[in-house]
Amino acid sequence: MNKHICILFLFLAGGLNSYAQLQRSTILHATGGKGEILVFPRGIQQSSGNVSYLLAADSGNTFALIPLIKEANDHKSKVPVLKKPWLTVHGNVMYDLYYQSGVDTPYQQKDVYQHTLTTYLDITVKDQYPVRVAFSTTRGNSAMFRNITGLNLQYTNRDFKSILLNKLQSYDAGRNLRLQELEQYKAQMDIKSMEISRLRGWLSSPAQLQRIVEERERKLYKTNKAPSLDSLSRPYLNALLHYKKLPSDSGLQHFEDQYATKGKQLDSLEKEWNQMEQKYREQQKKLGSGKEDLMSAVMNSKNNKDLADKLHAMDLPDTVLPKGYKTLLAIKSFGIGRTMVNYSELTAKDISIQGVQLEYNPSYYVAVATGVIDYRFRNYIVNSNRPKQYLNLFRVGIGMKEGNNLIFTYYTGKKQLYNLNTSVDSASSPDYHLMGMALEGRWQLTKNTYFTGEVAKSSLPYYRASSSSVNKLNSLFQFNDRSNEAYALKAFSFIPVTGTRINAVYKVMGAGFQSFSMYTTGSAQTAWSVRVDQPFFKQKLTITAAVRQNDYTSQYQQADYRSNTIFKSLQATLRMKKWPVISVGYFPSSQLTKLSDNNYVENLFYTLVASLSHFYKYHGITMNTTLSYTQFYNRQTDSSFVYFNTKNILLNHVMFLGRLTLQGTASAALNREYELYGADGNAQYKINSWLDAGGGLKYSQQTVYNIQQIGYTGNIRMNIPRLGQIELMADKGFIPGVNKRLVSNNTGRVTYTKIF
Repeated sequence: MNKHICILFLFLAGGLNSYAQLQRSTILHATGGKGEILVFPRGIQQSSGNVSYLLAADSGNTFALIPLIKEANDHKSKVPVLKKPWLTVHGNVMYDLYYQSGVDTPYQQKDVYQHTLTTYLDITVKDQYPVRVAFSTTRGNSAMFRNITGLNLQYTNRDFKSILLNKLQSYDAGRNLRLQELEQYKAQMDIKSMEISRLRGWLSSPAQLQRIVEERERKLYKTNKAPSLDSLSRPYLNALLHYKKLPSDSGLQHFEDQYATKGKQLDSLEKEWNQMEQKYREQQKKLGSGKEDLMSAVMNSKNNKDLADKLHAMDLPDTVLPKGYKTLLAIKSFGIGRTMVNYSELTAKDISIQGVQLEYNPSYYVAVATGVIDYRFRNYIVNSNRPKQYLNLFRVGIGMKEGNNLIFTYYTGKKQLYNLNTSVDSASSPDYHLMGMALEGRWQLTKNTYFTGEVAKSSLPYYRASSSSVNKLNSLFQFNDRSNEAYALKAFSFIPVTGTRINAVYKVMGAGFQSFSMYTTGSAQTAWSVRVDQPFFKQKLTITAAVRQNDYTSQYQQADYRSNTIFKSLQATLRMKKWPVISVGYFPSSQLTKLSDNNYVENLFYTLVASLSHFYKYHGITMNTTLSYTQFYNRQTDSSFVYFNTKNILLNHVMFLGRLTLQGTASAALNREYELYGADGNAQYKINSWLDAGGGLKYSQQTVYNIQQIGYTGNIRMNIPRLGQIELMADKGFIPGVNKRLVSNNTGRVTYTKIF
C-alpha cells in the first residue's frame, strides 16, 4: 500500500513539474510581502478593452489578475473627440427696483426709487483665453445719488492663471493615470525580461553545453564499418567506448531541433523587449520622471515670470499651454471702459476712470492709464456739478512688481480742488491742470519682508504760482522749491515663527504737492500708520491693532486740515471648534453731513463693536445664534442723528427645520435721551424646489412718548425654469425721527436674476 502511494506521489509530482515546464512558469517576488507569485504567461488571460489580465497565484494559493497593456488598434479603438466651442459665455443679469419711503440720513428725502441693471459675462475664447465684460447702470429720482452707467471689458492674468491651473490639474491627474499605466507596462517588460533570462540560462547551462559536445563527438567518430581490433589505438578505443554511451540519432536530432527553436525564441523575445524598452523610454520622457509634483511647482512660483519659466521647462503639450501663454501671464491687467487705477501712494490710488488701462510685466515693467475720472471713493453719493476731470499716466521700470523693481511714473491731467479757501478772482477761472513725476523702488529683503520707497514732485497749484510766467512745466522742474515734493515709505513683514504680519506707511507731503492720490492741498502734512496682525493659540485667537495720524483723507476736509490726533483701532477674534465665534473691535468711524449745496462736514468718532455667533445642533435641530453690541462715542453736536452716544444690543436666533426656517430678533437702542426696543419674528417656508415664501411681524416701542408700533414684512421667491429667479419683498417698519418720535419707514424691492 505504501509502495503504491509513493508511486502515485512521484507520478503527480512529475506531472506537475512537466506542466510547469510546459507553461514556462516564472517566479516573481510579491510586493506586498506575501511570498512569491507564480505567473503563467501562457496561462489563462481575460481581456477588457485594451487591457489583458493575467492570472497569477502566490505561494499562499491567493490568485490575482495582473493587467497587461495591449496596443490600441487604430481603426477599432478611435474615440470620438468632443469639439470645444470657439466661444463660451457664462454670466448673469440682474435687475433691481428699490423703494424707500424715507431715507435715514441727514438728507431729508421721501419716496426714493432706484433702478439698477447689472450684467457680468465671463467669455472664454477657445477654452483658453478669458475676458470679462461688465455693465451696470443706476437710475433714480433722488438728488442725493448720482445716475451712474459703466461698461467694462477687462482681462487679468489672474483669470488666465485660474484656467491654466485647472488645466494643469486635469493634466496632472491624467499624467498620474498614464504613469500608472506605464508602470504596468514596465511590469510586463519585467516578465518578458525574466523569460529571456530563463531562456538564456537554459541555452548556456553546462548540461546543454555537454549535450552539444557529445553530439559533436558522435558526429566526429561515427563510421560506416567497425574498425579491426588490430588497428585500434588506445585513444580511438576510448572514443569508441564513449560513443557507445551517446544517445541514439533520433534523440540527438530532437535535442538539436529543440535547442535551435529555443534560440530563435530567445532572439524573438529580445527583439520584442528592445522595442518595448524604446517605447517605454519615449513615454517616460514625454510624461517626465513623475517624481515632481506639478501643482506644487506651479503654486510655489514667486511671480508670473517664474511661473512661465517653470511651465516652459516642463515641456508641456499645446493642449495645456496655449499659444502666447508667456505674454498673457505677463499682462497683469488690461481694461477698457470703467476701470480702476491703483498704482502708488503718491501718484494715483483708488481712482475710477472711463478709459483704458494696461499693466505689463514680463521682466521689465510698463503701465499706461488714460481716461475721464468718473468718481472717487464715496463722492458718488453727492450729485453736485463738477468740472470734467481726466487722468493720463505712464509708468516704466525694471524688475518684477512682486520683487525688486525700480519704476518711474509721469502723470498729468485735470483734477478739481475741493479746498474752500483757494478761490480766485471771479473774473478768472481756476486752472485745475496738474502734472507730476515719481520714482518708486521696491526691495525684497527676505522672502517675507520688503520695503517700498517713493519720491515725487508735482507742478504747483494755480493759487500758489508766484507769477503768471511760472507755468506748470517750469514749476515741476524748479528743484529749489521743496513745497511741491512728497516722500513715502512702506514696509511689510511676515514672521513665520509667530505668524505676525506688520504693515507700516509713512508719508511727507508738501503744501503745494498735487497728485491723484490726494484730495487736498494747501498745507504740509505728515501721515503715518502701523498695523499688526498677531495670531495666538494656533490661530484660534487673532488680534489686529493699528494706529494712524493724518492717514485719513477725504475730499470734504478743509485745505488747511491738519490734525495731531492719533487714531487707534483694535480688533480681536476668537475661533474655537464647537464654540461660538467671538469678535470685539474698537475703531474710528465717520459721518458726512451736508451744510449747504457746496459745503459738507465730516465728523470722526469712535465705535465699539462686539459680536458672538454660534452655529450648532440641539436635539437634531440646526440653529444659529448671534448676539451683537454696538456703541457710538459721539456727541449730539457731531451728528444730526438721534443715535448719538447710543448703545445698541441685538439678539438673533435662527432654527432650520427642514423646509421651514424660523427666525426671531430682539433689539434695544439705549441713550440718555430715550430708549427704543424692538422685536420681530419671521418664518420662511420652502414650498417646493422653485418657490419660497415668508413673512413676519415687527414690534417697536419708544419710551419717551411711550409709543408702540407694529409693522410687518413679507417676501416671495420664484425660480422659474429658463426664465430666471424673481424675488419680491415688502417691509413696513419704524425708525427714530425728529422730536424723538417714531417715523414710518416703508421699503420694497423687486429683483430679477438670471444665471446662464
